[in-house]
Amino acid sequence: MRLFATLFIVLLQSLALISQTTTPKGHLVIIGGGPRPEAIMKKIIALAGGEKARILIIPMASSEMLETAKAQREQFLKFGAPNVDYVICDSASADADSNLAKINVATGVFFSGGDQNRLMKALRGTKFLQAVWKVYEKGGVLSGTSAGAAVQSRIMLTGDELVNKDTVNPYGMVRKGNIETAEGFGFVRSVIIDQHFVKRKRQNRLLTLVLEHPNLVGVGIDEATCIIVKPNSTFEVLGDATVQVFDARNAKNIRTDANGNLTGNDIRLHIFPSGALYPMPQVQKSSPKKGR
Repeated sequence: MRLFATLFIVLLQSLALISQTTTPKGHLVIIGGGPRPEAIMKKIIALAGGEKARILIIPMASSEMLETAKAQREQFLKFGAPNVDYVICDSASADADSNLAKINVATGVFFSGGDQNRLMKALRGTKFLQAVWKVYEKGGVLSGTSAGAAVQSRIMLTGDELVNKDTVNPYGMVRKGNIETAEGFGFVRSVIIDQHFVKRKRQNRLLTLVLEHPNLVGVGIDEATCIIVKPNSTFEVLGDATVQVFDARNAKNIRTDANGNLTGNDIRLHIFPSGALYPMPQVQKSSPKKGR
């Protein structure tokens, strides 16, 4: 009997490990902030199932959650989404039955902009977040703009600097330890996402992180533009502006000088227009462990 019980526990653990390394069948639509063009909105709806789409808006990054949720619901309805709802919660209420009922039938999820730290605080370690992962794994679409884009990579920009204290001229250096990061949702794990990229001149902060994490690729998405991450880990650019990719995987002599400045040679830069395709680095994709 003991042997049977032990084998049963091992089987359950193996099944749990398999479920956490499932390759998602869905898409990510990661928007760099700013206005959301019609083409991007209609793409989200199509990937969520078109006439059968059930889109759930998650506005907790916003300081005006209800107003944001209502406005974005109206935009999705305007562009043809048949069923759009929203959830407003904090970490204590995220797993309420009413919220889980909404996410369990969703085919698309949209994370609003604002402060990504608020969103992480509300959902980290919840059953609700596990259910969001299920939407993605089963073939649905996860989308987000601005802060809702930043949370999608495993290494997440918080928006804060640790060395530079010049708030008038933010990100005015490429210096080790300057850019603060935290753990994001990790829907993409081989890249670091940045947003409002050209509009807000954020090249320095993404370049800093790429030099500190040369195994990862930096993806800077400008406003009114998105990347569509496909199940094969290729992304397609869609929108009015461009996407910049910083790649230091084959860079040489990455080092820090006496003043803490990060330097290196042969760092690659790509600037992609709408319609371009890019194969992202391959890493194992896994759902977050419960408690994160």
